[in-house]
Formats: sequence, structure tokens, C-alpha cells
Amino acid sequence: MSVKQAELFEEQEDYQKAFDEYLGAYKQNPKDLNVLERLGHNALLLGNKEDAARYYSEILNYDATNVMVYETLMDIYIQTNKYKYYVSRGNLHSVEHQLEHAINDFKKALTHTQEDSEIMNIHFILASLYEQTKNNIKAIDEYLKILDYDDAGEVAYVNLARLYAKDNAEPSAIEILERAIKKGFDSDAIKEDLAQLYIKEGDNEKALAITPVEFTKVKCLLGMEKFEEAKTKLDNLEKSNANNATFLSLMAEYYFSNNDFDNALNYVDKFDKVQQNSPLTYQMRALIFENKNDDYNAHINWAKYNILRGDKDIAINEYLNAYQYKDDDVNMISSLASLLEDSGDKNHAMEMYERLIQLDDTDKKSLEKLAEFRESIGDYQAQADYLEKLLEVDKRNYSLILKLAKLNEKLKNKADAANYYKKYLAIAPVNDEYNNVKAKLEAVENVPMEEDEGFIGVLMKMFKK
Repeated sequence: MSVKQAELFEEQEDYQKAFDEYLGAYKQNPKDLNVLERLGHNALLLGNKEDAARYYSEILNYDATNVMVYETLMDIYIQTNKYKYYVSRGNLHSVEHQLEHAINDFKKALTHTQEDSEIMNIHFILASLYEQTKNNIKAIDEYLKILDYDDAGEVAYVNLARLYAKDNAEPSAIEILERAIKKGFDSDAIKEDLAQLYIKEGDNEKALAITPVEFTKVKCLLGMEKFEEAKTKLDNLEKSNANNATFLSLMAEYYFSNNDFDNALNYVDKFDKVQQNSPLTYQMRALIFENKNDDYNAHINWAKYNILRGDKDIAINEYLNAYQYKDDDVNMISSLASLLEDSGDKNHAMEMYERLIQLDDTDKKSLEKLAEFRESIGDYQAQADYLEKLLEVDKRNYSLILKLAKLNEKLKNKADAANYYKKYLAIAPVNDEYNNVKAKLEAVENVPMEEDEGFIGVLMKMFKK
């Protein structure tokens, strides 16, 4: 059996023999997508829609985004099976990211079937689509419909509980997982999910009774203030978990709970090396510094915690509180200035950049920001002042020199403008801008000096052309 022979039969329009040849090739390699497609095509030509649908559907096991297959299945089912027609159309719209159309298609599919397995499958698909379209309430309704069936699977319970927890409805999530366990779905994963929900609700005893995870047991014992039992478990876990982030965070929590703040900070530092830039690092540090009565560092760490969580307004407020305690921390003030600028509070940001210049008059970024701001409000003299300070730091920046030349020309500081143009020519690379400046200066230098308007006046007229 060969594909070439099958293709030859197709050319001769002997579709039965072509189908038989392709069937032989399929038995040798059932994952050949080309063979599957030709089997489906020839089955259609022979009028065998059932076989055609089966082979086209097999393609989707390996290529679930094949638009041609969904369109062909729709053509096959439109007169014979409305349920499968709307399922195929819904899948096509999903692949094409037309999710609202897909939802409507699957709703129509529901009206064309009485089979429990098909109904449950559609509810599951609709729940997923509603999640993708950010409609969690409708997704929850779909999962609840699935749970009305006795043979609802574990995944429906897990997904429903996850959605409830996502919407901060932990009691409802707990109730769903408790139902799952009563139904016999008592896997370690479900038990641990339930234990974490119990902890979130402050019920450490229930969490301890159900969790299969040793780290979670330690967390529960700490929450129940059974510190010695918790420490015994941590000591037993240490040898094989010395660099485990969860273990290190629990050690930090243990020492924090016992008011040993130095050891707590030590373990937070170890945690940070393993789990870099985690919000938990800054949250733990903030809590420790609060208990050490170190308000400045507490505010700094709460600010960093909120930055990582995306709460920039809260972070700004924390940095401003920190600034009240210490107004000479360059790193903190720089972070605050950037946050203020990002939030649109330009004036307040510039105050921070001014403070940075007071602390370090060679701070290039601050000088650049202040110059840009002054330019934006039309204060060109102040812009020139900042750029001159910047040039003291970056003396061979020819782009900056040229900018100062043009700015002084705008300010009618003719002598300064000419001086900066000459400095520019002394160090700039030869390009169109360089040649333009050079040509104008040479033209001016050839003008007789006794002319009334003088050298600088002629120069300025040349530059204005």
C-alpha cells in the first residue's frame, strides 16, 4: 500500500481504490495527517459521510486548530447532526478567537441533544469560555449545572472551587471541596487545596487534620501557636530542604512568632536568594521592621511589596512616609521620583529630582529630567542652566553641546551660542549636522570684521536661515 498509488487512483477518479490504498497507508502510520485528510476527502466523494467525519475528526487529535477540518465537519453535519454541527462551529469560532460567537454556538448545541455526557461536555466548554471572557459568575453557573449530575468529575469540583476562591468567596469554595471529598474525590491535591482554604479562613485545626503536606502542617502549627511542635517538624525537614523557599519562609515565620527578629531577617535574606524579588520577601521584612520599631525600613519594604503587586499609589504613599523619616536616601528618593513621574505627578517628581541634585550634583538622570521638564513648560533659561550642569559631568557629549548651542541661540545669548558651536565642531563626528555648522561658521569668518553688525550678528543671521 502506498500514497503514490493512492494519488494515481485519485487522478483516475477511482476513489474506492484510492480510499483502500490510503487505508493501508493509515494502518501503517495512523498519525499521518495528509493520509487522514485524503481518507476523509475520498470518503466524502464516495458518499460515506460517517467515515469522512471520523477521519477528519482524528486530525484534530494532532492539530486542534485546523480551520479546514472544522469547516468540513460543519458541511458534513449540517443536514445530519445539528448537535455536532454547532459543536464544530463553536470550535471553529473558538480557534478564530470569536468567543462570543462560540458561546452562542455551544448554547445552540445544547438544544439538540438529550445525552447527559454531551450536555455535561457543553457546560464544561461554556464554563471555560465564560472564564476566558472574564464572566466568572456565568462560569460558576455552568459548573454548578455539571455538579447536578451524579457522574460529574473531579475537575468540575476543583475548577468551581478555584473560581469561588478567585472571587474571594472562600466559604463557597470550601463547601464545594468538602462535597467533592464526600463524593469520593479525596486526592491529595483536593485535600491540600481545601487545607489552604481553611488556613485562609483562619481554621488551622481543620487544615492540620486534612493536609497531606508537611510544610502545610508546620504552617498550621505556627498558626495554632504550637511553636515547639512546629520547630521539631522544621528540624526534621531541614536536611533535605535547606534551600527550599517554603522551608526558609517557614523558618522566618517561626523566629518572627518567637520575637527573634534578627534570625527572622536572616532567613528572609536566605529566602530572597532562592526566590528572588518575591512580594513575600518585602512583606516579611516590613512586618519584622514594624516589630523592631524601625518605621523607615518598614515603609520602604511595604513600598517595594506594593510595587510588585502593582499597587503603585500605595507604594508612593509608603515612600512618602519613609521620606518623612529619612530624606537623604538616594536610592529611595530616586524610586519615589520615578513612581511619581509614572503616575503623572510631574511637579512632585521634579521636587524629588531637585532633592537628588542637592545630594549629588553629578546625578545625570536627575539633571536630564529637570532639563526636560523645564523645556516642557517653556522655561528655557532654567533648561539651559541644568544642561550646563550636565555638561560639567559629561564634558564630551557633543549632542548635548549642540543642544546648548541651539538653546542659547533661542535665548539670544549670541556669544555663548557661537562658543558652543565651536566646541561642537572640535569633538563631533563628521556628518550632515557637522558640515552644516562648519559651513556657516566658515562663511561668517570670511565676512570683513569692519561691517557694522559685527561677527556675531552675521553668525546669528546665518544660523537663522
